[in-house]
Amino acid sequence: MGRRPARGVRGIAGERGGRLTNPGLGHLEQTLRGRLRQDAPLAPTTWFKVGGPADWLFRPADLEDLAEFLRLCPDTMPVTVLGVSSNTLVRDGGIRGAVVKLGRGFAHAAGAGEDGIIAGAACLCATAAQQAEVAGLGGLAFLSGIPGTIGGALRMNAGAYGGDMAGVLDWAEAVDRQGRLHRIGVADMGYAYRHCAISGDWIFVRARLRGQPGADGIAAEMAAIAQARAESQPLGSATGGSTFRNPPGLKAWQLIESAGGRGLRVGGAKVSEKHCNFLINDSHATAHDLETLGETLRQRVLEMSGVTLEWEIKRMGDAAAGGSE
Repeated sequence: MGRRPARGVRGIAGERGGRLTNPGLGHLEQTLRGRLRQDAPLAPTTWFKVGGPADWLFRPADLEDLAEFLRLCPDTMPVTVLGVSSNTLVRDGGIRGAVVKLGRGFAHAAGAGEDGIIAGAACLCATAAQQAEVAGLGGLAFLSGIPGTIGGALRMNAGAYGGDMAGVLDWAEAVDRQGRLHRIGVADMGYAYRHCAISGDWIFVRARLRGQPGADGIAAEMAAIAQARAESQPLGSATGGSTFRNPPGLKAWQLIESAGGRGLRVGGAKVSEKHCNFLINDSHATAHDLETLGETLRQRVLEMSGVTLEWEIKRMGDAAAGGSE
């Protein structure tokens, strides 16, 4: 894809006698500087407040620590990345293998030259928008309307209020399973609507976003976005953001409403009455309740309009014993 050659992260990515084959990770606790935990609960970390545990949860201290972990992690062990899980549904059986959750060491945001900012993958999109405001850069206010991190926004070409990542990204950096760091220009990201072509095995760590120097009215634009969200979305509820992608030329919420989905319930899960493209954990819902409700909406919309809605929320993990995905 025309990427720059991979380079090791400060010497970490070189060969060191092969990869580990032991399927457990406990022996790495003395090697890594971040926090490694077995059988770690994930529900408290997700916006839906549902889901089973991770076999292993690793919170790297910094870029070098992440690269070391990936280089030593067995090839056969799946590695899943979670941000703030604002657009994620973890199934009730939990996630097999290792889950990587980037934290403080990846949450920075700072100005970069006259026309950009550099933000870590764990930086909240809203924080990146605030940094752009401080730097006097226009064109990035839309980030304040995305309830997630820069890493997640890079992965799904997130967008809102007339902007998206494809329109503002200069480059992103990601670490592969061998612990090597890659810099990827926007032209090589393979961006499409809510889609990125970069391998799911690569973990984004930071990005440079391009703004418009000297723009006026940035604060007012961000305030207008905040007001629009408050008026139209179920903020403060245990939700996961937009559930389905908008089909070409159509609005998912309108299709759901026309199919009688507004307020529909399955167990403790409910379709928001304020915005019916949002699902809510209304009363001790399980992930199975939420996913079943989503599939019920998809079936209703298909029968009503002939349109097949595609999930925007990322569903991951295993169903609970005796359940279904």
